[in-house]
Amino acid sequence: MGPVLGAIFVAEIGDVSRFPNPQTLSSWAGLTPKHRESDMKVHRGGVTKRGSPLVRWAAIEAISHIRGGPKLKADYHRIAKRRGANVARVAVARKLLTLVYYGLRDGEIRCLAHADEAA
Repeated sequence: MGPVLGAIFVAEIGDVSRFPNPQTLSSWAGLTPKHRESDMKVHRGGVTKRGSPLVRWAAIEAISHIRGGPKLKADYHRIAKRRGANVARVAVARKLLTLVYYGLRDGEIRCLAHADEAA
């Protein structure tokens, strides 16, 4: 992810403390799957596309070109093999937003260091 996409995340998300967890940020960005149910009927669909279209675009764009780092790249290829490229892009974009959340909240991304040690 480059400086332009990073600036988009910082400017659009603003104060990250308004989100209690990374899942809420992903939902706000519109990258979570639709889930509607009534009594015994359940309808599941694509992403909700509610929230910030710029953050959603930036997350997908960051994944589309370089496929993230080695951990995100491996996740992308694993999911794409099973579910297809578009589903993999959205899934890895959600993982990227999780990293952005912790990066903005803590000032550093510690989970990548743990992934490098395990590899």
